[in-house]
Amino acid sequence: MIEIRGLRKSFGEQLVLQHIDLTLPPGRLHGLVGANGAGKTTLLHCLYGLHPDYSGTIRETTGLSIRQHTGLLPYGPYFYPRITGREYVEFCLQARGRAVPDLAAWNYLLELPLDQYAEEYSAGMKKKLALLALLVQNFRYLILDEPFNGLDLSTNLLVMELLRRLRDQGVGILLTSHLLGSLTELCDEITVLAAGQVLRHYPAAEFVHLRTDLLDRLHQQKLAHLRELLPA
Repeated sequence: MIEIRGLRKSFGEQLVLQHIDLTLPPGRLHGLVGANGAGKTTLLHCLYGLHPDYSGTIRETTGLSIRQHTGLLPYGPYFYPRITGREYVEFCLQARGRAVPDLAAWNYLLELPLDQYAEEYSAGMKKKLALLALLVQNFRYLILDEPFNGLDLSTNLLVMELLRRLRDQGVGILLTSHLLGSLTELCDEITVLAAGQVLRHYPAAEFVHLRTDLLDRLHQQKLAHLRELLPA
């Protein structure tokens, strides 16, 4: 299990995260929601080790190396110029000292032109390519920043089913999304962040209250104004 306790992160004098507590057991889907600037991506980067200068503790409770056993899907994957999709996946595997498998089985699902330059891909195809590079590595944990961004409806549904099956096989998955409906349909638990703090952890049984709570917490004054503009 990945355990975060008392996480605090600043950039200069700007405090971005303060006293974050969160756990990610194997075989669980945990969602993170919050407005832009709430600290979601910074939290993921601290967890993966991209921002090592934090205070608090982040550990895998059985002693595993988080970086070695965790795959990260960034919000905007970067691809070197003039590298094909296939070469990108091979590069990701070779960088970790792993053998390159036959990609055909996974790519049957994702339908990527692997011999085309990745920089020519659409935003959705780039997201799928970065995801493909994770799927072929059998990670124990996955950290996914906006995995549905840029995907069309059919691919969105397919990726949701893929994540469910990975969860059922014991993979711990932490993901962010602005698509609240996708998270409530998919996740076992959702954590709400605001201004770098945890507002609340919601178990699945309490998802029914999530939309109303978020509206009230994030837009209380605007809701009052809206009721004046559009009275019931």
